[in-house]
Amino acid sequence: MGMIALTVNQRAVQASVEPRTNLADFVRDKLDLTGTHLGCEHGVCGACTVLLDGAPARSCITYAVACEGAEVTTIEGLDVDEVIVELRSAFRREHALQCGYCTPGMLVSARDLVLRLPEADERLIRVGLSGNLCRCTGYVGIVRAVQSVIDQRRARNIAPEPDGGRKIWDPSARPKRA
Repeated sequence: MGMIALTVNQRAVQASVEPRTNLADFVRDKLDLTGTHLGCEHGVCGACTVLLDGAPARSCITYAVACEGAEVTTIEGLDVDEVIVELRSAFRREHALQCGYCTPGMLVSARDLVLRLPEADERLIRVGLSGNLCRCTGYVGIVRAVQSVIDQRRARNIAPEPDGGRKIWDPSARPKRA
């Protein structure tokens, strides 16, 4: 067991963790943030997507110890995020929800698209969401929801965030703890 220190949903966290513990299990089991879902546990389905220093990341294939000093944001940490609020409303309006299992990861990935690609068309949205699998909805409503949020933000002249608010994340560049 080793100690790690990181920020989760804008809260400083220090915890003891096994080296093999993935970030998804860490936030779910140690921090009781169960909005991060585990699906395939191979980084394929996207259900476990969180923001790691502002960039979408698969928490099931990211070791928690590699996140030393990082800023992690789970779906719970985005409750009042303006883009997430708009996306949730659009998902309801466009019937982009069914069982809800993929929804947290889908919202995190969709948020990234909205922030980075203000001119995205259906093809770019589909490519951008291709790492998030949904077995229920067939993607039509999801794509329409994301497109509607992008269109509404463009109509309101909301500029994209440079790099979608991402920070450079390089585990090897993190300061080592003594």
